[in-house]
Amino acid sequence: MTDAVEPAANPAGDTPPSDARNILISGGSGFIGTELTTQLRRAGHTVTLLVRHPTRNADERMWDPDAGWLNPEVIERADAVINLSGASISKLPWTLSYKRTILESRVNATTTLAAAIAKAKNPPAVFLSGSAVGYYGDRPGEVLTEQSGIGEGFLPKVVDAWERASRLASPASRVVNVRTGVVLGQGGLTGTLKLIAKLGGAGPLGSGTQHWPWISLYDEAAGIRHLLSSELEGPVNLAGPTPATAADVMRTIAEQVHRPYWLPAPAWAIKGILADAGRELILSDQNQSPQLLLDDGFVFRDVDLEQTVEKALAG
Repeated sequence: MTDAVEPAANPAGDTPPSDARNILISGGSGFIGTELTTQLRRAGHTVTLLVRHPTRNADERMWDPDAGWLNPEVIERADAVINLSGASISKLPWTLSYKRTILESRVNATTTLAAAIAKAKNPPAVFLSGSAVGYYGDRPGEVLTEQSGIGEGFLPKVVDAWERASRLASPASRVVNVRTGVVLGQGGLTGTLKLIAKLGGAGPLGSGTQHWPWISLYDEAAGIRHLLSSELEGPVNLAGPTPATAADVMRTIAEQVHRPYWLPAPAWAIKGILADAGRELILSDQNQSPQLLLDDGFVFRDVDLEQTVEKALAG
């Protein structure tokens, strides 16, 4: 398998700034990746996308993470690598087969990138690898920092394996694990919650008091951009500074689409229908603190839940 390597074009056509970088992204066409790629290019960086299909554009490079194949020249040309690959955890149901897909899609992609970085003669300065708040599991009554221990359940095991795979790139590159919460933007989970509300199904999910660590799509991408130039290493929580519960989020969405917030979904029904996905995606209480990121100088743009939901539902 071969893939010719040429410098990727900068679609923005702007003169690159003095700190412009060549940035390689896996998962760049996804929900978060698309916004991140847009922000990076607007800032004057050159972005190259790893794709699993034959390349169609000058900014694409083919790879096969399931087979562990990646042209080493792609890594040698990168100043930074951002890994956002992984099958969606929002796709339901979580069958045994799909659970394996969730795990393997993350570990295979991360291992392929990290191993290539470790072998590179000229490794990138930083490897930012996706991670998730799922590491902590259900933790009612706790404020979760990067020092909080691993939780119990399927997702904590997945995230732990995912982060361990990324460490293969150290010490060749600075490795950062971006522990992301609930991302609110046009598409993704927001679209699903909007549909539920429009159909009249908005209401308490279980008790509704469980914390959902939300962040706007813009701030998610901006936070990743910040970490490119930061000195932080290891896990970094990426959640907004304004805590909210599941009830807060669902009520706000219902108000924005002019539907009632009234129909409760009992915890026993959610667990009965969705099993692990219900327990770990919907009912888990995760009050995730972004204090480490704040202390590092990052400033969130979107701190008001109502305004963020309004932007996310626009269009």
